[in-house]
Amino acid sequence: MTEEQYLEALFTMLGKPACRYANPEAWAALEGDLGVALPTDYKRIIDGYGPVKLNGHLYLKHPATKDWNLAEEMRSTAHVWSEVSWDGVDLEFDPRSSLGIPEIRFGTPDGLIYAVSTNGGGEAVFLGKGVTGRGWRIFVYLDGEFYEYDMSFSEWLYRYLIGENMTGPYSSRFIPGPVKFESLPMSAGDTPVTWYGPDRGM
Repeated sequence: MTEEQYLEALFTMLGKPACRYANPEAWAALEGDLGVALPTDYKRIIDGYGPVKLNGHLYLKHPATKDWNLAEEMRSTAHVWSEVSWDGVDLEFDPRSSLGIPEIRFGTPDGLIYAVSTNGGGEAVFLGKGVTGRGWRIFVYLDGEFYEYDMSFSEWLYRYLIGENMTGPYSSRFIPGPVKFESLPMSAGDTPVTWYGPDRGM
């Protein structure tokens, strides 16, 4: 399937996007800070559903909200991960060669940019395209290794939700039934709300 077909399949799986916080100005500010335009399908998914928790463990944050703010998460993740010394680290797959850069970078146009996060699984999911001209791909760090998925974010998320190994070998976290949504508290007294997407026949 094409990127657009995966995106439409994902919308069918998740249900009609609510787009509660869709805000082009917030994306423009974030992309200005990063120095790069983020993938269109990624922005449409985040705009459609974020901020939200999917199936109890996958967080989609949004650049237009005060809490669960995507821009803040991207900045803090880049800062923390940039403090790690990768020199001498023996990686089975080294993203530097794929990205065409001399060192592992975070939060830069040619480096790895935070995409989504999980709780409990230890995965760190990044977007990256480097300087090789290959376009955006997904990079996942898990248990001391990076894994590359040469596909769009919409394809990666679709395949992740149907239970494929999308965060490394033997990493499937398939949960049968409709996808579970949980709202993220936007204030101290906010009570999370749970709802479900359409029946998936799974």
